[in-house]
Amino acid sequence: MPFEIQSLSVLAYANGFTLWHYRTDNDTRSQMLSTGYFNPAAHLVRRGDMVLARSSDAFSILHVTAHSGSTVNVAALV
Repeated sequence: MPFEIQSLSVLAYANGFTLWHYRTDNDTRSQMLSTGYFNPAAHLVRRGDMVLARSSDAFSILHVTAHSGSTVNVAALV
């Protein structure tokens, strides 16, 4: 399943940093970690933001490692 923007919400914001929550019951952790999965949210997220992500098979803390305007890359912290 593709990324669903309505499943992304802000948990906290301070000093240019945003902590996000994202939940999907259909996609796996590896799908969320694939390049471009979060591209539809490129206008919202920034490099350095974190995402508490619940996928169909795991709970992960993700870090936005790169943002080139329209492409978003994330990596798992744990």
